[in-house]
Amino acid sequence: MTILPAIDLKDGKAVRLNKGLMESAKIYSDEPWQVAAHFEELGSEWVHLVDLNGAFAGTPQNLEQIQKIRANCNLKLELGGGIRDEKTIKMYLDLGVDRLILGSIALKDPSFVKEMAAKYPIVVGIDAIDGMVAVEGWAEVSDMKATDLAREFASAGVKAIICTDVSRDGMMSGVNVDFTLAIKEASGLETIASGGLRDMDDIRKLIEARIDGTIVGKAFYEGTLDLEQAFKYIKEGK
Repeated sequence: MTILPAIDLKDGKAVRLNKGLMESAKIYSDEPWQVAAHFEELGSEWVHLVDLNGAFAGTPQNLEQIQKIRANCNLKLELGGGIRDEKTIKMYLDLGVDRLILGSIALKDPSFVKEMAAKYPIVVGIDAIDGMVAVEGWAEVSDMKATDLAREFASAGVKAIICTDVSRDGMMSGVNVDFTLAIKEASGLETIASGGLRDMDDIRKLIEARIDGTIVGKAFYEGTLDLEQAFKYIKEGK
């Protein structure tokens, strides 16, 4: 299993939200690139970046910080938030981002996502509230089941699906293994759990369920998960 520690960018700072609410933002660092460099020191191979301002604006809003992160670490970068067109995808790839997350547009224009996935390293982000797909920074809930959307991309060539249980995001209430498994079974794709991870017990549950990866956010920032220990645990296959 792959652990992808997360940096959520808001107004150039590293923050975490509760259930995606911008007004709940808690600042953890004024220099997100330093956080990324620390993840590398702890043994990470990836960093999961979200341009929160971009998710709401629909255009890149934290470019300077993303460039700083790229310049100051050797991690693979996965980035989402406000990516709505091919021009933005190309721009980020040229900056050195390794793969891009398409979220809201996956519901609104799945054919575009399939077209991009045929050409570029694309991950689909599926966020759900009570099993239904949430879009536009989770401000809107659609009438489509998350599992149905996952099934839509089963043979589209996307690299992975990141599925977030919005009700648990930032709450450290435990990861939703059943939801993640349902997405994995519906799509047949590499599936990454997001939302609610708290500690090593969650890591073990995900490994036992054969989930491919997980996003680690607040559990690291609040100290309930020792990331270095988690990386060693996975590496040693225990």
